Amino acid sequence: MQPIRVLHIVTYMGRGGLETMLMNYYRHIDRTKVQFDFLVHRDFEADYDAEILSLGGKIHHVSRLVPWSKSYQNELRAFFKEHPEYRIVHVHQDCLSSVALKVAKECGVPVRIAHSHSSSADKNLKYWIKRYYMKKISKYATDLFACGKKAGDWMFGGEKYQIVRNAIDAKRYTYSMATAEKVRTSLNLHDELVVGHVGRFNPPKNHTFLIDIFYEIQKINPSARLLLVGDGDGKKEIQEKARELGIADYIIFAGVRTDVEEQMQAMDVFVFPSLYEGLPVTMVEAQAAGLPCVISDHVPEECIITNHLVTVQKLTDSPKIWAEHILERAKSPRISHYDDIKAHGYDIEEAAKWLQNYYIAHSGE
Repeated sequence: MQPIRVLHIVTYMGRGGLETMLMNYYRHIDRTKVQFDFLVHRDFEADYDAEILSLGGKIHHVSRLVPWSKSYQNELRAFFKEHPEYRIVHVHQDCLSSVALKVAKECGVPVRIAHSHSSSADKNLKYWIKRYYMKKISKYATDLFACGKKAGDWMFGGEKYQIVRNAIDAKRYTYSMATAEKVRTSLNLHDELVVGHVGRFNPPKNHTFLIDIFYEIQKINPSARLLLVGDGDGKKEIQEKARELGIADYIIFAGVRTDVEEQMQAMDVFVFPSLYEGLPVTMVEAQAAGLPCVISDHVPEECIITNHLVTVQKLTDSPKIWAEHILERAKSPRISHYDDIKAHGYDIEEAAKWLQNYYIAHSGE
């Protein structure tokens, strides 16, 4: 018997939060029963593409998403007509998911899942366009998923939805002093305080404010280092700001990593000053690694799995106040929190079984 093939519709499979979440599930489902394929909107090879192909997945390419474009919609129609094997589409395009869902419905795809990964959108010129298309999602979707309550409430406006945890392989993140020393040595770090962050360099992650915070930390602890894992369009701007403040030599831009769990071992405290989030995978990872965390009050409280590890700080507070709290939290000891992660449903073993069974139950096979 051939596996059920589920089509995930994404921008591209880089090492972002939702993409990492998808790969966590993909690695742990029974691929003899359910197989993931991907419809992507970029023509370059992304970070996870090679692994997807190695796991038996297929990657299909279409043009960039322009929601009002007739030619884009026609391209989607042609795709679905050429691929009638896809009876389940799972769309991860947030506000603009209604475009693919509408075409999928017109083409007779019976199961159409919209998945919310965020609790807001950038307040730029595209905001009201996104809001317009967002309101159409429930009209075309048969199933609604969200990474957390805040993300589901925001996107689906009162409609019933299912929370699908941003689960991780929690055992991989368990703190190891030996691993921490190995990674710190590779980064030329010794006894310095290491402030860490993982995330794309884009506006919601608020790297500009993070640099201001680290500037204040440097005043108090001149040997402190900032370890930034990730990449993105805003990286050059952040690097320039660090140079202007005279702290560039104390910041490690680690780039996109395949060993985030090891990079976290080298950190002493994790800082997450986001402007908005759905339910960030990196916060689950940081707590699994036993890292004390300081997060903004704009990050959903439901991501707090281990209360004594996390301090919530107001974004309206000054960088100096943030710096003082971070230095205090950095004194906390590192201990394992695997049991807490599992008890809250964030361990991938059980979560993947649930999603696999959901697809099978809804596939009609």
